Amino acid sequence: MGTSGLAANQKGQPVHTRTMSNPTRRDFIQLAAIAGISGATGATAARAAGTRAVRSENKSMVNAMDFGAVGDGKAGDDGAIQKALDTVQAAGGGEVFLPAGVYRLNKPLVVEKDVALTGVYQGPISHAGIRDNGSARPDRGTVLVTSIGSGSADGDALITVGENSTLAGLAVFYPDQNPEAAPAPYPWTINMIGNNATVRQVELVNSYQGIRAVGCARHTIREVTGQPLRTGIYVDEIYDIGRIENVHWNPWWSASDPVISFMYRNGEGFVFARSDWEYVFNTFCFGYRYGYKFIKTKAGVCNGNFLGIGADASWNSVGVEDSAGFGILITNGEFVAMPQSCGSKFPDADARQVLVEETNTGVVRFVNSAFWGPGTQNALIKGSGTVGFSDCTFMDSNRDNAAIEATSGCLLVRGCEFRRNGVPIAVRSAVAGGSITGNIVHSSDKIINESKGDLQVGLNSYVA
Repeated sequence: MGTSGLAANQKGQPVHTRTMSNPTRRDFIQLAAIAGISGATGATAARAAGTRAVRSENKSMVNAMDFGAVGDGKAGDDGAIQKALDTVQAAGGGEVFLPAGVYRLNKPLVVEKDVALTGVYQGPISHAGIRDNGSARPDRGTVLVTSIGSGSADGDALITVGENSTLAGLAVFYPDQNPEAAPAPYPWTINMIGNNATVRQVELVNSYQGIRAVGCARHTIREVTGQPLRTGIYVDEIYDIGRIENVHWNPWWSASDPVISFMYRNGEGFVFARSDWEYVFNTFCFGYRYGYKFIKTKAGVCNGNFLGIGADASWNSVGVEDSAGFGILITNGEFVAMPQSCGSKFPDADARQVLVEETNTGVVRFVNSAFWGPGTQNALIKGSGTVGFSDCTFMDSNRDNAAIEATSGCLLVRGCEFRRNGVPIAVRSAVAGGSITGNIVHSSDKIINESKGDLQVGLNSYVA
């Protein structure tokens, strides 16, 4: 009885093809119960196999403890959990349940096609240690702990999620990660490789690299929390709509200076490469070098719909290396950039809420969004693409710099309010064109227009 061999490393190369070698009589009984071929009813067969619940005739749930999992935080539970996953997958799909406990993994897990690995949590999890004046070391509910891969960001992910498969209802914790030191590298915690793969109600307490979603069309990442230390979510090679909803990264595991300094200089909350319409809703991150970063890979660039997103205490809230011509569409965003985070000061940080690089060729639009914080300036626009702001609010930032400075490309600023002293907008000579109209400026400083192209400026109100 072989499995489908879907697992892959973070480079997308197959690395696991397993079989159920030497199955026991108990395995066959459990398979018969799950598949409904034992001659008993579904519930009776499940009880005969030692399983704890059957939710319907068409969807069975087995308990990993019936396969030998202990959940005491000491014994290696990966073998028992993987055996349960393989058993369910070979029977045509189903669910492996992990009761409350601390499960130590000494080898990676693979959740194959049509299988769910679930814990007890039914909503967003948060071990908010420093926020609740307690410990962020999770010891209740369903918790996975591991030391696999310490010292290297390469290697197999801790959990691989395949086609039509789900990981849900549990927390992942790295006990050897020191909350008072610069983070040690680890491989990805979760690698989503199959179409329709789902991760929900999961907490990545202190993952170094959180979730990698590559080549998994129509993925769903929902109600995920934690403090990823290097990268939260990475998306690429998505050719059918992906969904990321209610994901919040907060520094609740550790806000020590070494940890926050590392995150602020190296961390990326959300990274998007090629995705054909990524839908992102109600997401947040705190204390990263880039809150949201848009990059170009061999597969291409991102276009998508980003609604209600936020980045606080970031070096650059939104960084764009390149974007699609269809547009990165950001609505109801809140972005705070500052040259320090959690008391850790970085005098060399040229902090901005929006940084569009010279390599950008596409379109980025912000609508009804707010930009504030004591950074260098709200937005620096480069590249040959078009960047637009509509019905946005700009506050704070260093008054020695314009709130928005465009050095090239095209610029649209319409119906915005600048509640700060200093120049609201500076357009440099290489800007090809655009429109700056209908804005409110709370300053006597005027808009600077040095463009040699066709830039229209008018109907702006100065109410200083």
